[in-house]
Amino acid sequence: MSLVSSMMSGFTGIQSNTVGVDTVGDNLANVNTTAFKAQRVTFETQLYRTISEGELPQDITGGTLPYQIGTGTGVASVQRNFNQGGLEATGLTDDLALDGDGYFILGAPAGGNVYTRDGSFVLDAENRLVSSSGAPVQAFGVDADGVVQTETLTELLIPIGSFSDAIPTTQVVMDGRLDTVNTNIASAGAVATSQALVTNGGGVATASTALTTLVDSNGVPLFTNGDELSVSANKGGVTTAANSFIVGTSGSTLGDLVQFMESSFGINTDPEVGGTPGVRIAGAADPVPGAIVIASNLGEVNAISLDGASIVNLTSSAATSPFTFAATEQAVGTGVTTTLRVFDSLGNDVDVRIRVALESKSESGSTWRFFAESADDTDLSPIIGTGTITFDTNGGFVAATGTNLNIDRAGTGAAATLQPTLDFATLTASTGSDGTSQLIMDSQDGARAGILADHRIEEDGRVVGLYSNDTEQTLGQIAVATFANDEGLNALSQNMFVEGPNSGVATIQVAQTGTAGRVISGALEQSNVEIAREFVNLITFSTGISSASRVVRAADDLLQELLLLAR
Repeated sequence: MSLVSSMMSGFTGIQSNTVGVDTVGDNLANVNTTAFKAQRVTFETQLYRTISEGELPQDITGGTLPYQIGTGTGVASVQRNFNQGGLEATGLTDDLALDGDGYFILGAPAGGNVYTRDGSFVLDAENRLVSSSGAPVQAFGVDADGVVQTETLTELLIPIGSFSDAIPTTQVVMDGRLDTVNTNIASAGAVATSQALVTNGGGVATASTALTTLVDSNGVPLFTNGDELSVSANKGGVTTAANSFIVGTSGSTLGDLVQFMESSFGINTDPEVGGTPGVRIAGAADPVPGAIVIASNLGEVNAISLDGASIVNLTSSAATSPFTFAATEQAVGTGVTTTLRVFDSLGNDVDVRIRVALESKSESGSTWRFFAESADDTDLSPIIGTGTITFDTNGGFVAATGTNLNIDRAGTGAAATLQPTLDFATLTASTGSDGTSQLIMDSQDGARAGILADHRIEEDGRVVGLYSNDTEQTLGQIAVATFANDEGLNALSQNMFVEGPNSGVATIQVAQTGTAGRVISGALEQSNVEIAREFVNLITFSTGISSASRVVRAADDLLQELLLLAR
C-alpha cells in the first residue's frame, strides 16, 4: 500500500507540473500578443495521512513529533498577472493603450459587454470604431451641442467625410495693446466742404432742392433723372465700399443725396459718440452757403476725405465728378484700426472693421471708443455698433459697453441678423515700447460648413473630430471599465474578458476619473510576459516532472521485487 501511495504521489507531481508546463507554453506563445497578461501556477499540498499527531513531553521523556505522510501535490490556482505591460508607439490614431487601471468596453455579438486591454482598433465600413475581431467599441455619446452624455453607452461613430453645418459667429475675442500715453485724445473730426451749389435760377441750394435743378458754374445741369452716382470716400486711410445712387429712384432732392452720403460713409450721429458728425447743406450763416459739409466722427481713424473719384456720375459720357471737395478742418486724435472676419448662418464671410480712438483719460484711467462697421451689412449704412472700453491706471481692462454688434444679412439667404459679441477682456492699455497701439482678433467661434477630415483621441478618451473648416467637435468619449478584483475576471479568446463571480461588477466611467487610467492614442500595450522567467519556470517544471517520474519508476521497481518474493 505504501509503495502504491508513492506512485500516486509521484503521479500528482507529474500532473501538477504538467499544468505548469502548459501555462509556460501559453505565456511564451503569447509573448507578442497585444496586452496579453501572463499566468502563473501555484501549488498546494495534498491530503496528509496522519499516523501520529505527536505527544507532549513527560517528566522523564521528551515529546514526540507528528508522524504524517503526504499524498502529493495539486494545483492551487492559475493566477493571472495584471501588471501594466510596456507601451509601444505605433503612430496610428486608433491604436489605443490604457496607462493605468481599466479596460476598454466592447459590445458582444450575443449582447452584453466584454472587456479588453487590447486597443488595436480600426474603423469599419459603417465608420464604427471596432476591435480587430469586429466588436464595436462602447463609448459615451454626445448631444446636438457636442456635450458628452455619460448616462448610457453607445457605439462610437467617426464619420470621416461627413459634412458639418456652418456655425454663425456669436463671440469675437479681441487682443492687443492700446497706447494711452502716446495717443492724443480724439477731440475733433475732419471736415470737408464742397463748392457752393446753386440752382438753374441762381438760388442757393438747400436740402429740398431737386437734384435736376442744380447747375455748375457754366449753367450746365449736374444731374438728370436716371443718372447713376458712385459714392465712396477715404475713411481713416481706407476706401469705403462704393454705393450706387440713382437720381430720381434712390432720391430726387439734394437732401436725399446728402442723407445717402452720410449713411454710405458710415458716419455715426449718435449723440454719445461726441462732436457734431454728419453730412449737411451749409446755410446762410455758414462760410459757403449751399455747400455740402461732411463732418466725420472724432479722431484720425474716422477722418473722411474725398477727391475727384469719390463721387462720380457714371451715366455721363466722361464719368464726371459733380462736386469738388476741400478739407476745411483736420481730425485730432490718433487711434488704431483693424479688420476681422466672422461668419453668418450659411458660413459666408462677413468682414468687420473696428476703429478705436482715445475718448478720455484721467487720474482713474482711460476710456477708448470703438466704432464697428461692415461693408457686408446689407443695408446702406455699414455701421453695426459703437461702444467704449475702459481701463484702470495700470492699463488693466475694467469694462466695455456696446459690445453686441448687429449685422444686417437680409437678402443673402442667411439668417436676417448676425449678432456677434466683442470680448475686450484680454486687451490692455499700457505704453508700448515703440509708442504704437495694436489691435487684433484673437479668436472667434464661427465657421464655414466643413467636412470631417480627421480625428484625434484625448487622454480622457474624448474623440475630437477635425473638420476642413478648422473647427473641432467632440464625437464621443471612450468609456473605461474598472473592477474591484481584476484577477476574478474570466478570460475569453481574442484578448477579451468577462465578469467572473469574484471580479465584482464593472464600474463604467471616463478615463482619468476614479481609478481609471489615461488613454494613450497612437500606442499599444505590449504583453507582460517575461521570457527569462518563463524559461526558468520551464526548467523547474520539467525537473519536477522528471523527479516525479523517477519516484513512480522506483516504486514500480520495488513492487516488482516484492512480487518475486511470492514465487
